[in-house]
Amino acid sequence: MQAQPLDLVFGALADPTRRAILARLVDGDASVAELTAPLAISQPAVSRHLKVLEHAGLVSRSRHATVRLSHLEAAPLRDATDWLERYRAFWEESFERLDELLETLRERSAD
Repeated sequence: MQAQPLDLVFGALADPTRRAILARLVDGDASVAELTAPLAISQPAVSRHLKVLEHAGLVSRSRHATVRLSHLEAAPLRDATDWLERYRAFWEESFERLDELLETLRERSAD
């Protein structure tokens, strides 16, 4: 069974190291060495994380001279955000109901 694109994105985002890599790539393209520097893992481990991100469509890689650079591909993040957005209304409504309940309880306790 083949994973759907959204499944791959959320699977990639589930790991804190991969999220850190994406956060770094927001600032611009980077080599594996540059991505490894702030992390407490090896370059081969970062390369494995990059493969997962690339498979999810979150990173593309290109070669410039002898350096292979990773580039953030944000479109799949937009798809994930759109999917999550559907639940925002649910949570906002739930919080509004909770606020109303708390206000009712405060009014009753003040009486």
